Amino acid sequence: MSSGRAARAPRRQCLAVLTRVILKGESLTVALIDETADLPAREAAWTRALAYATVRWYIRLEAMVEWMLERPLKSRDALVRVLLCQGLAEIFHFGTPDHAAVRETAELTRAIQRPGAVGLVNALLRRALRERGALSVLMDRSPRTRYACPAWLVRGIRGAFPDTWEEVLRASVEPAPMTLRVNLARTDRGAWLRRLSHAGLSGTAHPTVPSAVTLDEPVDVEHLPGFSEGEVSVQDAAAQWAALLLSPRPGERILDACAAPGGKTGHLFEVAGGELELTALDVDARRVVRVDENLRRLGYRAQLHVGDLADTEGGWSDGLFDAVLLDAPCSATGVIRRHPDIKCLRRASDIPALAERQAELISAAWKLLRPGGRLLYATCSLLARENESVVVPWVARTPDARVLPLSFPGGVDREVGRAIPLGTDGMDGFYYALLAREA
Repeated sequence: MSSGRAARAPRRQCLAVLTRVILKGESLTVALIDETADLPAREAAWTRALAYATVRWYIRLEAMVEWMLERPLKSRDALVRVLLCQGLAEIFHFGTPDHAAVRETAELTRAIQRPGAVGLVNALLRRALRERGALSVLMDRSPRTRYACPAWLVRGIRGAFPDTWEEVLRASVEPAPMTLRVNLARTDRGAWLRRLSHAGLSGTAHPTVPSAVTLDEPVDVEHLPGFSEGEVSVQDAAAQWAALLLSPRPGERILDACAAPGGKTGHLFEVAGGELELTALDVDARRVVRVDENLRRLGYRAQLHVGDLADTEGGWSDGLFDAVLLDAPCSATGVIRRHPDIKCLRRASDIPALAERQAELISAAWKLLRPGGRLLYATCSLLARENESVVVPWVARTPDARVLPLSFPGGVDREVGRAIPLGTDGMDGFYYALLAREA
């Protein structure tokens, strides 16, 4: 294989990934797994990095293409549009030498049997090089293109965080750090950090979450000291507040109502010293397997069930619980830096149905909570429509529901609950509300 063809191989796989995400609406994670499975490790890593960069900035890149085109592309040329965005991502956000990015993207146009578009691709990318500064200034005029975020989501974030919305959007286009959760039931965070240093790696204790460590550079988990023994897990610091806020006590009967992939499930055990009667429920059988794998690595056992919390005839529950963690399905807008395809795939019209489902799940969880028990409602959404706008009216129509105060660093008080803006102390965006059922 010539060096040119070798250089184009991961680019072609990247285009296959982008085609599945942008044109077919598939998950970036799934597409990357499928399309890089047969690539050598180095090429697979390169492909992943370029795919993430392109998807993360796609709205801005597409706006550049539209502005530079003399005539709009026809619908049959949708693949060329995606390819142009991939080439622009190399120029603006990936560090590929300029002329290599132009040459290889043009050659890839031939390779995918679009010879008639080679001249267009070559000309447009060369123009982007000549007008790089002016294009950047033009794209920075609007928050939508400045932060490559759909207009409806910009409005939602601005409404939720009127004083810091630009900081949230700025964080949304930064690569997410690799944050870990140290199992404080088995080791001390300072001691584990020393072991990390002895392994030739570096990280820092998170400033507000006592179990969290942020690595200076991401690494494969097998390089982490104590990972296979369950002394440390990968989990964002904001997500670690879930178990800390629910604060399960040894011997309690706990329901993790939307448990997969099991990060919070394991943390609940750790906070309680492993002494819990815990039921983990999820609607996805494949993801329940992930919960089981995570718990086995940590050395904990739970009752695992596949089922829908709202299905009262599911037959998986045989009693009431002392506490319920409801990490509700949501828009996941708080984790868009980890899953940038959310910006391309999610629509404003999705939010009302999600909010309706969230209220349904709170009601279902409430029926499983004993009097005197507590429920923690959590989402990784930045949008008030899925957070306090769900919880406040639900509490108002539920006579035996009492709101418990929450206070933790980095959060913003809501009418009910507390929100963590994306980027605060390096964290993902989250929302928590803690409710007690009157005895």
